[in-house]
Amino acid sequence: MSDPEAQALEPETPAPLKPLAALDQAADLWGIEREFWDIWGKRHETPPQAQKGVLKSLGVDTSSEDSIERAFSDRQWRDWSRPLAPTIVAVDSTPLEIPVRIPSELQSATATIEMRLENGMSERFDVPLGNAPATGEIKLRGRHFVGKKLSWPGKVVLGHHSISLKIGQQPACDARVIVCPARVYVPDWLAYRRIAGLAVSLYALRSSRNWGCGDFTDLESLADWAARELCVSFLGLNPLHAIANRQPFNVSPYLPNCSYYRNLIYLDIERIDDFTGSRWARRLMASERLRQEIAALRSSELVEYERVHRLKVRFLKILFRQFLQEFRHDTPRSREFRTYLDREGDLLHRFAVHSALDEAMHKRDRNVWNWPSWPEPYRNPESPATREFAEQHWRSVLFHKYVQWQIDVQLQAAQKYARKRGLRIGLYHDLALATDRFGCDLWSHRDFYVSGCRVGSPPDNFAPEGQDWAFPPPNSECHYADSYRLFAESIRRICRHGGALRIDHVMRFFRLFWIPDGMDATEGTYVQDRFEDLLHILALESLRNKVVVIGEDLGTVPGFVRKTLERFGILSYRLFYFEQDKRGRFRRPTEYPRQALVSVTTHDLPTLAGFWQNRDIEARRNAGVIAESAYYRMLEERVKEKQKMLELLFDLRLLPDWLPRNARDLPELSGELQNAVVGFLASSPSMMMVLNQEDLFKETEQQNLPGTTSEYPNWRRKMRYSIEELATNEFTRNCARMYRNWIERTGRSSSR
Repeated sequence: MSDPEAQALEPETPAPLKPLAALDQAADLWGIEREFWDIWGKRHETPPQAQKGVLKSLGVDTSSEDSIERAFSDRQWRDWSRPLAPTIVAVDSTPLEIPVRIPSELQSATATIEMRLENGMSERFDVPLGNAPATGEIKLRGRHFVGKKLSWPGKVVLGHHSISLKIGQQPACDARVIVCPARVYVPDWLAYRRIAGLAVSLYALRSSRNWGCGDFTDLESLADWAARELCVSFLGLNPLHAIANRQPFNVSPYLPNCSYYRNLIYLDIERIDDFTGSRWARRLMASERLRQEIAALRSSELVEYERVHRLKVRFLKILFRQFLQEFRHDTPRSREFRTYLDREGDLLHRFAVHSALDEAMHKRDRNVWNWPSWPEPYRNPESPATREFAEQHWRSVLFHKYVQWQIDVQLQAAQKYARKRGLRIGLYHDLALATDRFGCDLWSHRDFYVSGCRVGSPPDNFAPEGQDWAFPPPNSECHYADSYRLFAESIRRICRHGGALRIDHVMRFFRLFWIPDGMDATEGTYVQDRFEDLLHILALESLRNKVVVIGEDLGTVPGFVRKTLERFGILSYRLFYFEQDKRGRFRRPTEYPRQALVSVTTHDLPTLAGFWQNRDIEARRNAGVIAESAYYRMLEERVKEKQKMLELLFDLRLLPDWLPRNARDLPELSGELQNAVVGFLASSPSMMMVLNQEDLFKETEQQNLPGTTSEYPNWRRKMRYSIEELATNEFTRNCARMYRNWIERTGRSSSR
């Protein structure tokens, strides 16, 4: 059966404009899908008001047919009157071809192309345009333009380069050329092996030494235990992005304040070099009141983000004052810090200025919580007022840079330690899709986001009314014109200290579901992006950082998307709950793809024990996000799902014969059932398997309940057991033995 959504995304040969209405022509030109198929195979036509809403957010005047036609004409003129596109993404395995668009009277002239390589070297060639193959032509505003494809005679190495094109007396035109590999990085040894890992929420780690949430030293201790007791190859982490740390609305790791930098609550304060030399820090640590606060945070059932953040900032400012004395001199650490500052450049500077302003504005007025509430002059990172503030408050700005430096130091140490302990991949990071519309990213890089629309998803089984995620879509045109600089930086930074990367909602590279302001999720539509460019740049950063890439491809996924991800070497993300065929039958392990990561669940879905005990359904009912009628319907559907699971596991001989075969007779997750599901996934041919710690230790409560804020303790649940207890508690030791047994039986051990 063909996939109609795949057809919508297939690249097409340029053709003359169809006799469409101006609105439809504009929608096609700006990548707005005029129809799409939902998860049930139902076709949806995008209504005119939705098309206009998206176009308006992109700067198109949609007030009349004439205004839309003018915008269409202006866009065509802009694209054809510039000889070179601003960005050219090429593949190193094929000859470099440079597309140009020129007035027809110049099509027999000679072009001079100079390329400046990333390493500083340059090359120059003359290319006769008359010999170059034509790629198209168009007449605009009384002029005739011709497209040509110029072949670069030399081989171009991987990297970010620039070219300059000069034709006759015409002004030179510059562009960026990004040469990328055809596929993401996969280590040679993984090409013929299978591995396993353990996923944890770093904030949730308990220990006898942390300050109320897991930190990088806890992460090293966990790596010790995981290497020794589980023999896994990696530790999967939640996104570590910087967040506002304000409960309950600003604690989601998937809605970052900044995508490029990380949350300071993960720092081990006592491990920072400046702690030892600071008598003020040592004196404060001796305070009985402070000891009681740390003990209370450590023993609390949930992570207290605001209190942990406030406590760590207090110490970090003391340590920063200690470091400033060293920074004024030429020491190894001061040189290391200056090198870090040079490497991070303006990206870090804007983050630090925003952080300093945020702190100052809130201190001035406790009711001011984000930059849209700041005085107008400070809402622009390039305004004179903002520059003056940064100069006058240079210590505060430098403090936030110092904090990020220390995070980088400790995270690098954690990755090195994990690899040293035998975890061949080490740390597995997670890149969030969203960014807080009131956060640093929007303040710093506003032009790269679209106002007037929000991102969400169409109705599906998980959310029958669709989802509105309430953050702005990326401005694809701005990223393209800027040579995808910010996109590359986001990948580069999250890859820096890890061996694997999970891309949340990988379909973002192909298209996102846009919801125009004033409409709900049932009225939105898909808007396409330049997926080939984005995936090739991802491949370049993956190769340079030696990071395996996993694409979270859950939800409405056209077949073309998964085929493309497979072509790029990106692992699919397959969950036990969702792997069913069109008849609703659970797939057998042998039906899982080789190029994939398999798991039971995610943070947004019930744990295995929670699924079996209907804890997610009860939680949604208690939070008031489902009606009473839906509650009873979901309970009945859950019984059917559990029964199908049981029948498959019995058929595969993964369950003992004495276990009840009726799901209603198994109200809780037994050890035998847990063992069967873990064995089921471990037996699949998929390259990677990950088990969440909640599923390893039979936790019933999930980390996040979508659609809730204060109604549920999202992103705050700690592990039931401390890191010290993992090696001494009989239950955790039995769980570890169970998982390791399957890892070794199925050849997924890191020691092989």
